[in-house]
Amino acid sequence: MSIQPAAVPPPPENHSLAVTDRPLRIGPFTLVSRLIVGSGKYDTLELMRASLEASGAQAITVAVRRERMYDRSGKNVLDYIDPSRYLLLPNTAGCYHAADAVRVAKLGREILRALENPGADWVKLEVLGDSKTLLPDPVGTLEACKQLVSDGFQVLCYTSDDPIMARRLKQAGASCVMPAGSPIGSGQGILNPNNLRIILEYLKEDDPEYPVIVDAGVGTASDVAVAFELGADGVLLNSAIAHARDPVGMSIAMKYAALAGRNAFLSGRIPRRLYATASSPQEGVITSRPW
Repeated sequence: MSIQPAAVPPPPENHSLAVTDRPLRIGPFTLVSRLIVGSGKYDTLELMRASLEASGAQAITVAVRRERMYDRSGKNVLDYIDPSRYLLLPNTAGCYHAADAVRVAKLGREILRALENPGADWVKLEVLGDSKTLLPDPVGTLEACKQLVSDGFQVLCYTSDDPIMARRLKQAGASCVMPAGSPIGSGQGILNPNNLRIILEYLKEDDPEYPVIVDAGVGTASDVAVAFELGADGVLLNSAIAHARDPVGMSIAMKYAALAGRNAFLSGRIPRRLYATASSPQEGVITSRPW
């Protein structure tokens, strides 16, 4: 006898939090979904399309330089991403030098302008330090960020969880700072929540609406929920969905984890206490206390 999983009811559409929460704003762009998902590493383009739809994301990131635009049967990845439905976010994945990242960003802008996609003027900036860790090169990242901002880009800047570097990128004009939860594709989740708290404090202290998005390291749905519970404005992920045993199922999990984490943040967690606090009233209890 097979056991069918219970159906998960959708969250109530008329809940007050759904009304009071503001959309995510990054430069000139407004997003209702706070998940941004990638389009790489899927076994098939059909599976990618189904997973993107299941995630509920409005913004899809595409690696301009490395993305396989056509598969073995000649299918184009852009044939499976409706540009009238999704805001495309070109990224500079695979770049190890500032000059390369700037060049790739400009190439992505020209591609999206030809598609008349409104995402043409924004870019997710990655300048990596080496191929083993895929950690960002802070010097190259800052240099490329300044150049792209001067060229009129809305720059979403991937960086480490270093609060000082995050602050410098914001000062350089980045529209959004994207600290890594852990190394790209590692699935280790958020390794240093304290640094993420400091980044949020630094970048929002005089600008509460400034967007901070956790990028990289997500392994499963609970990692997404934790990021939002800490106060992140969004989460960008790819491998955790594309490499899951069931990518569509994981997309659904990520969608609800984002809602859960965001609502938990807005609702406010109770403070952690060293000792227990009874849930029931203490007046009129039948038994006496042991001390």
